[in-house]
Amino acid sequence: MTMAVRAMNTCSIFRSASSPPFASLGCRLHRFPALHCRRHPQLGFRISVFQSSQNHNPFGRAVIRSYHVQSLVDTVTEQLEALRKRHRIRATSKMGVASSGELLEDKLEKRALREGLLLEFKKDSERLLLAVARRRDGKKNWMVYDQYGGTTSIKPQQVTFIVPGAENFDHTDISDFLQKAQNNLDPSLLECAWIELHEKNKTVTVEEFAEVYVLSIIFGSAEPLESYCAHLLLSKDEVYFTVLEGKSSFCVYGPRPAMQVEELMHKKVAKEAAEKEFQDFLQLLKSTKTRPSHEKPPKSSWENEEKIQHKIKSLEAYAIDACETDDQKKTAGMILKAMGLAKTSASALKLLIDIGYFPVHVNLDMLKLNIRTDHSDEIISAAERVLSEASDPDELDRIDLTHLKVYAIDVDEADELDDALSATRLMDGRIKVWIHVADPASLVQPGSIVDREAMKRGTSVFLPTATYPMFPEKLAMEGMSMKQGELCKAVTVSVVLHTDGSIAEYEVDNTIIKPTYMLTYESASELLYMNLEEEVELKILSQAAALRFRWRRTQGAIDTSTFESRIKVANPDDPDPSITLYVEDQTDPAMRLVSEMMILCGEAIATYGSFHNIPLPFRGQPQSNIDISAFSHLPEGPVRSAAIVKIMRAAEMDFRNPIRHGILGIPGYVQFTSPIRRYMDLLAHYQVKAFLRGDSPPYSAGQLEGMACLVNMNVRLVKKLYNSSLRYWILEYLRQQPKEATFRGLILRFIKDRIAAILLVEVGMQASAEVSVGLHIGDVVKVQVEEAHPRDDFLSLKEVDEWA
Repeated sequence: MTMAVRAMNTCSIFRSASSPPFASLGCRLHRFPALHCRRHPQLGFRISVFQSSQNHNPFGRAVIRSYHVQSLVDTVTEQLEALRKRHRIRATSKMGVASSGELLEDKLEKRALREGLLLEFKKDSERLLLAVARRRDGKKNWMVYDQYGGTTSIKPQQVTFIVPGAENFDHTDISDFLQKAQNNLDPSLLECAWIELHEKNKTVTVEEFAEVYVLSIIFGSAEPLESYCAHLLLSKDEVYFTVLEGKSSFCVYGPRPAMQVEELMHKKVAKEAAEKEFQDFLQLLKSTKTRPSHEKPPKSSWENEEKIQHKIKSLEAYAIDACETDDQKKTAGMILKAMGLAKTSASALKLLIDIGYFPVHVNLDMLKLNIRTDHSDEIISAAERVLSEASDPDELDRIDLTHLKVYAIDVDEADELDDALSATRLMDGRIKVWIHVADPASLVQPGSIVDREAMKRGTSVFLPTATYPMFPEKLAMEGMSMKQGELCKAVTVSVVLHTDGSIAEYEVDNTIIKPTYMLTYESASELLYMNLEEEVELKILSQAAALRFRWRRTQGAIDTSTFESRIKVANPDDPDPSITLYVEDQTDPAMRLVSEMMILCGEAIATYGSFHNIPLPFRGQPQSNIDISAFSHLPEGPVRSAAIVKIMRAAEMDFRNPIRHGILGIPGYVQFTSPIRRYMDLLAHYQVKAFLRGDSPPYSAGQLEGMACLVNMNVRLVKKLYNSSLRYWILEYLRQQPKEATFRGLILRFIKDRIAAILLVEVGMQASAEVSVGLHIGDVVKVQVEEAHPRDDFLSLKEVDEWA
């Protein structure tokens, strides 16, 4: 190469404002399909890389053959040597002098910290900062001015790089220095350097890389800037170079093998694609948050695309504390951090609500507990076949009771009616009652697909916002449920009472009935108060209930009647839903009537099962730990009931013999009256009906016990869901009330000092509040709601002056 050409090449290295960057030399690998040859318009030479085969990747079996001109490194270095007037001279031969097998430590240059040096240090696990050394801080540490103007004490091991040539650096110039470095970074230099150094199997230090490669793109640069640019390129490189040896901030870098570079490049491309996908998702979240509620996309739209679905499901799992994998937790955490939110389940929930994925009042417990709601198409089809094909196996044995007046009494929004009552007074003055129970066992056979699904559910789910039946809705409503004025199949338990209320006679039969009235508790109570002659049967039922209640009390029964709330939410997906609150007084005549008849039925079935040796789910509840006299000083009603309930023992079950139910005051008890809603009641029906047909019971005591274990586990989950949902909506109801609204609070007990547990009479919920000095258990105070936050399960009440 002539001197003229060399001079031309040298001049073109120092580019003017209009000169193309060094990247235009054409060294970029372009995703590795082939290495292209491009001529630099000013330097006047080109680099060509040839592959052994067009079908081979250049970093696979392909071989880099030759260069058309003198080595790029040698050429550039030679020109730099001729023009740069510096105190130290780095010959081209020094570049990459440490080949494989040579001592790499020869390249390491030790430099001690001293005042005025510009350095890079690790602030924490995620941040690297530039700083100027100020003074020593103890024996080893140094005080530095960082790029934000702060003063920090650092340890020597925190230093990641000392910028060469930056003597007595002014810390106020750090920001400008950083900006210049960022403006002049060109990652394509790494690719060019790798081609040269990989070919010659040579290594490079930061200063050598700066001298040979970086200076060519920094117009009029001094050594510190080019060195720092080189450091940034090499230290952050994840593809071409790796640290072969180094100590503290002085490292020797070597080119990676071609196969490894190819693999890392593929990973880098995939990483960049994933990052773009992640940023697009973040932008989607941000834009959706700003839309009005009616313009937010439906939940289903977030689940159409697999990549978006994974991220949104990770957020959902995080919101309900149900992450199944570390990847879900990591993904959700990254999203929350990128959105500027705390890594908490509450933040994830709020984000999902803000984008419309969840409604404001989403039931988190429904998601957490994984409660079954909808029935599958397979179950629905099977249920429809049952309706269309099933015959009545007990048709010939059914007793016609259509002559009786039949009262079905339930809450007003009941969807499935599974019990009804009749009564008459016998010639001898005794009362006879009939408890008619729906007969789903005449349609569904034990072990069938519909039965197995009902067992998995265990119970119907009744929530303020919806009902999820144990059986498919059409089967439960049309085939099993009782209907006013229609012929209905039933299992009827008839009982004649002694004059003291105990059972004198009982009988269990398959029957046909025709319900006369479908009454709510409110309407039934009204009829009782009216004392109409034409409804004498209802009055007799009320008298039977009173008789039974007195008898049970003589047997040690404990009255736990109180106020209970029931809520109906018509539009739960609205931010401000309409809430209807009902408060039920369990001492109400109609409620007491129904309750006593259900208990009577349970006692009769337990006696029937015991007499005929039928394995049944017998229930009992010990009361040996309860001394009723210890509560005699408390007012009867909710106060005394609340005190007793706190010390009651859990119910027990036996599947061979009845066990005493001390709380109810009866020798045995079997839940039998809700076979459409409760699977354990249905099991009792299977056993009793088999006996009525003269067959062996379908299940042994051991089998019943095993099934009950699974069923009761699901029932407990549903009960937990019901309680949490009811409390949530009561708190939302209170939140919606006017600030000036007041409520009566019945003091149940004192928790600490003047903090009392109270029953909000108009709401039917227990809460706590600070009350005035001088008040006692059983007193009533007037309270107002200070704060109510249903999502946080928080309620704050304050006592108000009754005369205010």
